[in-house]
Amino acid sequence: MKKIVSLLIVVALFCSCSDYQKALKNDDVAAKFEVATKMYEAGKYSKAIRLFEQLAPTYRGKPQAEKLFYMFSQSYYKTKQYYLAGYQFESFVSGYPRSEKVQEAAFLGAYSYSKLSPVYSLDQTDTTKALEKLQGFIDMYPNSEYIGQANDAVKILNGKLEKKAYENAKGYNLISDYKSALIAFDNFIADFPGTPFKEDALFYKYDSAYKLAINSVPAKMQERLNVAKVAYGNLIKFKSDTKYKEKAEEMNARVETDLQKFTK
Repeated sequence: MKKIVSLLIVVALFCSCSDYQKALKNDDVAAKFEVATKMYEAGKYSKAIRLFEQLAPTYRGKPQAEKLFYMFSQSYYKTKQYYLAGYQFESFVSGYPRSEKVQEAAFLGAYSYSKLSPVYSLDQTDTTKALEKLQGFIDMYPNSEYIGQANDAVKILNGKLEKKAYENAKGYNLISDYKSALIAFDNFIADFPGTPFKEDALFYKYDSAYKLAINSVPAKMQERLNVAKVAYGNLIKFKSDTKYKEKAEEMNARVETDLQKFTK
């Protein structure tokens, strides 16, 4: 019995492959569409894509075009070709605004771009683009069933931008470019007021101000020491029991001692 079942499966696969090869060469678009649909429904998305690519130019405006372009978009998405999926889903939304699939297509189109977002340490152009696409979806369909997923994706993408901005600011501190570090940390704290990195950012801002001050020429030292003192106060005000407390207090003692020299 098992041998018979196995034989039937082999025969079915052979016929399927045979139908597919014939469809690729067939000028009958209806027959080609039928095989493409079978490939799609069987999860053979790469094969379906080859047929959809042949059909797309001739199917625009036809009754079954909506179904074809939906399957075409999904096939790109299922095979992780996210640039093409995003483009096809956007074209679907534009071409079939009254489709029952329009919200799903709009979401998947935007979400496809989020799949192109790289790790935070790399260039975040695709991340920014994905955020724009997802926010556009959220604004257009605020009550959609996909809003939760869209908001989750936005949170993840914003987290990457946040992490990158923090690491960039910290990077200036690590290479002793303290002036740039102070500017970068100010921008980071202003752009991400609720960031989980705020304690770290406030400390490294203070560290940058402190090191800039104690290494300054006498003419600029007093002003910079006062900047460092304010940065210390901001850290302690934010979190009095900060994990950096011992180090921060040691630095602040040095700041206070050096400032006393300017009051005599």
